[in-house]
Amino acid sequence: MNTWNQIYNPLGNAGLSTIAAAVPVVTLLVLIASGKVKAHIAAIIAVIVTNLITIFVFTMPAGMSVRATLLGVVTGFFPIGWIVLNVIFLYQVTVRCGKFELLKRAVGGVTEDRRLQLLLIAFSFGAFFEGASGFGTPVAITGAVLIGLGFSPLAASGLSLIANTAPVAFGALGTPIQGLSSVTGLDPYILGAMVGRQLPLFSLIVPFWVVWAFAGWRGMKEVWPAILVTGVSFAVPQYVISNHINPWIVDIGASLISMGALILFLKVWQPQQLWLSPKLRGRDESAATMASAPPLDKTPLTQSELWSALLPWIIVCILMLIWGNGAFKTWANANFTWNYAVPDLDKLIFKVPPVAAKPTPEGAVFSFTYLSFTGTGMLIAAIISGLLMGFSPLKLIAEYGRTIRICAISLITISAMLAIGTLTRLSGVDATLGLAFAATGVLYPFFGTLLGWLGVALTGSDTASNVLFGNLQKITSEQLGLSPILMAAANSSGGVMGKMIDAQSIVVASTATNWYGHEGSILRYVFLHSIVLACLVGLFVTLQAYVYPFTELVLK
Repeated sequence: MNTWNQIYNPLGNAGLSTIAAAVPVVTLLVLIASGKVKAHIAAIIAVIVTNLITIFVFTMPAGMSVRATLLGVVTGFFPIGWIVLNVIFLYQVTVRCGKFELLKRAVGGVTEDRRLQLLLIAFSFGAFFEGASGFGTPVAITGAVLIGLGFSPLAASGLSLIANTAPVAFGALGTPIQGLSSVTGLDPYILGAMVGRQLPLFSLIVPFWVVWAFAGWRGMKEVWPAILVTGVSFAVPQYVISNHINPWIVDIGASLISMGALILFLKVWQPQQLWLSPKLRGRDESAATMASAPPLDKTPLTQSELWSALLPWIIVCILMLIWGNGAFKTWANANFTWNYAVPDLDKLIFKVPPVAAKPTPEGAVFSFTYLSFTGTGMLIAAIISGLLMGFSPLKLIAEYGRTIRICAISLITISAMLAIGTLTRLSGVDATLGLAFAATGVLYPFFGTLLGWLGVALTGSDTASNVLFGNLQKITSEQLGLSPILMAAANSSGGVMGKMIDAQSIVVASTATNWYGHEGSILRYVFLHSIVLACLVGLFVTLQAYVYPFTELVLK
């Protein structure tokens, strides 16, 4: 079996090699943002371009390149596409049986104000699902709920993506932190504590940002007390739990406290003027696609109706907590797993210095952990909910068939996106981009943070970005005399702002909001928000590095 070492400067010139490495992601983003090429076609074109770059520029053997692509296609469906399919299935079931109408009335009973609904659903409720399961679940659920509440498709999708940033670093019960620890060898508790000293500031900013993006400066000022309550009640627990308890339950604890604090606050405070428009301020091209929504029934829900409306989501919460639990995953993966090591690929590609301290084989194993997949827990939740709501097994099967037809194009797109991510990782293309950031010297705290942003934009996952660039952050920071703990954590903290522009998240959002074919509009809307917030994180990390160091952590 022939092995192959990754090559990070195939053209003999760092600048030209970096440009070549950027071609795949630039191709993908430009095609999507143009609005003239459908997302699934853009993704397929980008897959072909990526293969050409890896084979003819980075000299990856063609057989390895094709196998890596196919591994990525399958990985795209399991677990990401599997989550999306089953979240949409649950949503369709609740709509069909009328329970979603009751949920809308329940949320409307808390507040009819669209700005406050965003805080409750997109930020706090979404953060819970980020903490419990991550990997696309929060955007899929909050996007579907917001569109069901009557928000415009661009508002529902774009604002769900922006809101799903601050909790990402601690998502899926701390999986990104665990991944970062595994590649750097640094203590996950210390890494989690450092991230917990970076992100709480942005947990305060993001709720204001989301409402400002939706309603403008004046609209935001009118509800600033509620925004402040939401942000503080999330940011403070985020800091306390990450620094003094553990990095695994940060999002779940902070989101529950935030939701509870906001609901209690709204019992004693409401804005003077209700904001009832479902559209984004200014131009909202998606508004023209909206059917005229009937007025919301303001009849108070009975106790039984309230529990009936909440039942599917309570079931989801319970099962997501079980599925995210480490003990359950360990048991399920020990008994219900099929591992397929891709022949002529697994452990035959080597990462080499300076990306790795020594030649390190790259694994290429498809782990079909079919029971522990988050999507499987979501499917079980949907089936239980459907049966309790009166669906027969045959009716559930028919509804699932309809859901597959709804999601088919999106699933193809997501699989193609992951094919690009997997291929760029195994070929070393991602590492070439990372080395370009690492060459920025004294500005490295800023650009190293943006490297995390780039990693998530490329891979769609803060965990994957941490695994991809975590060790590079450690090596580079040590060479520059910076704290490896600070820069490893910055990779994760910067990465959260890339979550809103990664292609698979955008496809998840367009699927959840039934706004297929408009991924370019969503990308154009969120791109500037993503860049600006990522730069703000980079500036804050730079202050940590040079002005007010947080590098010496002592956990008690």
